Amino acid sequence: MTHSELVKIAERWLIGSRKCGAVITELVTLGMETPDAIGFRDGSSTLVECKTSRSDFMADSKKLFRRNPWMGMGTYRFFLCPAGIITAQDLPEKWGLIWVNEKGKARMQVGPKGNIWSAQEAFRFDEKNHQAEQMILVSALRRLQGR
Repeated sequence: MTHSELVKIAERWLIGSRKCGAVITELVTLGMETPDAIGFRDGSSTLVECKTSRSDFMADSKKLFRRNPWMGMGTYRFFLCPAGIITAQDLPEKWGLIWVNEKGKARMQVGPKGNIWSAQEAFRFDEKNHQAEQMILVSALRRLQGR
């Protein structure tokens, strides 16, 4: 599975399973982080980082905003990968995990349960980079207005 295919699956998961009203994929801004997919709903954001290989996942942990979670985007954060590449034991604190099967179906392996995620502090990042999220939203809107 290619990275682009995983990003499309992440986008569909954010719209369908997470019910995000706005989803942005791979939008480069002046901020440090370029999320593979980020969705917004109910005053929160859900970041999905797509990984095609274990080495890609391991390299991700070296990024400044991963070592300093308050610098990253996402009230909720997930890695999405083909089944088995990343395990629950590999995850950084508070991160969720979504596996994609050979048919392209995404299934959450680790993460908040039910419809009320805000009550589940084990997966919520209260300290995050609000400015970066605002920058990505403004950038997306500016690009839409220019069309």
